[in-house]
Amino acid sequence: MSDSSTPATPFSGLTRLDHVGIACHDLDASIMFYRKTYGFAVEHEEVNEEQGVREAMLRINGTDDGGATYLQLLEPTREDSPVAKFLARNGEGVHHVAFGTADVAASAAGIGDKGVRVLDAEPRRGTADSLITFLHPKDCGGVLTELVQSNH
Repeated sequence: MSDSSTPATPFSGLTRLDHVGIACHDLDASIMFYRKTYGFAVEHEEVNEEQGVREAMLRINGTDDGGATYLQLLEPTREDSPVAKFLARNGEGVHHVAFGTADVAASAAGIGDKGVRVLDAEPRRGTADSLITFLHPKDCGGVLTELVQSNH
């Protein structure tokens, strides 16, 4: 990391804050809270068996690159899923931050070259058939970080 007096050079492969993932016990109740409180609408909902979650993407706004920024609500579907383990340790709250990229593999390689551990050897399927990979939270200031390449 550079010191605060040195301007940072942004990693050019990242295009936006794609979403903030929030772990919750009750997806439907959480959706209602965000809808009622902020007016956010569900743009996509699915069950991801591989990750053991039922999830909803709530659109916040559009972005300069034609994408959008979302809240991703995550309810575990089984007790051994990473989100269930997170909830057991920490309770409900922010689970991860995700950055959008046009090429998740290239972005992961570039960030990996800077000494950050990439948790997935190859990008894998994420929400709405996106490609994703995660970065080790111990290398990212304690924040689980996801890189997302949307398919739309």
